[in-house]
Amino acid sequence: MQISRELSLSKMGCGTWAWGNQLLWGYSENMDDQLQAVFNLCVSNGVTLFDTGDSYGTGRLNGRSELLLGRFSQEYQGLNQEKICIATKLAAYPWRWTRQSMIKACQSSAKRLGKNVDLVQMHWSTANYAPWQEKGLLDGLADLYEQGLVKGVGLSNYGPKRLKMVHQRFAERGVPISTLQVQYSLLSTYPVTQLELKDVCDELGIKLIAYSPLALGILTGKYSEKETFPKGIRGLLFRQLLPGVRSLLACLREIAQSRNKTMSQVAINWCICKGTIPIPGAKSLAQAQDNIGALGWQLDAGEIAELDKAAGSTDKVMVQNIFQTK
Repeated sequence: MQISRELSLSKMGCGTWAWGNQLLWGYSENMDDQLQAVFNLCVSNGVTLFDTGDSYGTGRLNGRSELLLGRFSQEYQGLNQEKICIATKLAAYPWRWTRQSMIKACQSSAKRLGKNVDLVQMHWSTANYAPWQEKGLLDGLADLYEQGLVKGVGLSNYGPKRLKMVHQRFAERGVPISTLQVQYSLLSTYPVTQLELKDVCDELGIKLIAYSPLALGILTGKYSEKETFPKGIRGLLFRQLLPGVRSLLACLREIAQSRNKTMSQVAINWCICKGTIPIPGAKSLAQAQDNIGALGWQLDAGEIAELDKAAGSTDKVMVQNIFQTK
């Protein structure tokens, strides 16, 4: 895949992870040093694509995710420094509906980052609820590329029909779409198996980014029906899902043990083997180190087939993002 204006995903390696809203759950300022250590560890190990959004760390945190990423990237000095790529997603807020509003939003992100955004992405499509709003937002996204304010543009939560439409529209302006980001994991195969998005992306020269590749932590193996669940909505979701995914977790555990890997590493590597760039979150050195262990090796065809079969036979799957279009 080619991304013009010198933005090349080949620099980022095949394993990358998000620096997004999950990073700020329970956030306090005394976490900054720990988060910077995570950033440094990632970059030094060749993980150089960091995904965030202007809606991550809003409210009292005032764009904290982008502020932290900007500071960390500027202070980092070491291996792969020149390869750091920061991708951000611009939210389709109701008050954003003109092309100029997108340009201003990206400029605000750039100010928080202390540099121009490398890859700017539309966070979600408004097609499911306010299709009239999307025209101005997409025009603004293309304007950012044409004006040289970003190196590449991407989309998030778009299905094949909308993707083809936007691709044709952008192609008429000479604006390539670099990436498409969707929820994809062993518990969320819908975008690839049913929407066939990977085939469409390959046809159009777009790289598919897989967010939530660990299904909010279910695929890590840390949680069971007998353990204490996370608080809030995650806990409710885990109670519904875990009884129906026993066979998948058992398959993951068996392959992980035979490979001397963790379940997380196997789940992330599966995404890589499917030709996607997974972006799991990491807010501690232990989590980051675990994610790094998913790189440098590959599941074999038999193991992938076992996981595919187990994923296809689960009684429960992850709830799809409400903004995902067809």
